[in-house]
Amino acid sequence: MLIEIRPSLDPELAALVTAQQRELAESGASAGRIFEPDDDVEYLVGVVNGRGVACGAWQALGPGAAELRRMYVRPAFRGRGLARQMIVAIEEEALAADRPLLRVELESGLAAAIALYQSSGYRQVEPIARGRVRFEKRLPALVQ
Repeated sequence: MLIEIRPSLDPELAALVTAQQRELAESGASAGRIFEPDDDVEYLVGVVNGRGVACGAWQALGPGAAELRRMYVRPAFRGRGLARQMIVAIEEEALAADRPLLRVELESGLAAAIALYQSSGYRQVEPIARGRVRFEKRLPALVQ
């Protein structure tokens, strides 16, 4: 999979986010959140055979921290390690921007996503709200 940084209004990114929102709504895990493109967020799209099949994003938080957002892989491409590749790409981008602490918040019922983050080294921290969980991972410093 080729992973590319894309602008917030990229049509392939929009198609992926729309598919993600539809899937979350069908599962009852959407909590009514609507995607609004944000220029303060760095979006990545995973491309296989010229088609956008995965996406992810990160946004700077306070000093040294970032939030991992918008992770999604089209159902036909799941089980191939693409989400893990996307996480690594996001971690590399955040670390290069001097953001070694990554956070991710998600619905507590998203068992597959929770398992993915935990197996990628993310540890659960304090609950943030009923039905939502937060995970964090501190990345090792870049070797100069």
